[in-house]
Amino acid sequence: MSLEKIKKIDKIEIVGEYKNIQVREATIIKEDGVELSRAFHRYSLSPDADVSGQPTDIVEISKLYWTDELKQKYADSLENN
Repeated sequence: MSLEKIKKIDKIEIVGEYKNIQVREATIIKEDGVELSRAFHRYSLSPDADVSGQPTDIVEISKLYWTDELKQKYADSLENN
């Protein structure tokens, strides 16, 4: 009997005016190659987030969407609220 635990990001979404990045990570437990269970963990990143510890694809997406203009607009919205 061989148990295996796999964690992988299986969904990335860009949402809202400030292009928040929503991430879903799946944790899969397999026995002898057959999936026994799957659980999900979700988190969200705003344009002011430090993404340096995130997987490469999340970092690249943040570079694509989070322009300096968008980051400033987001910071201004926080100050105004």
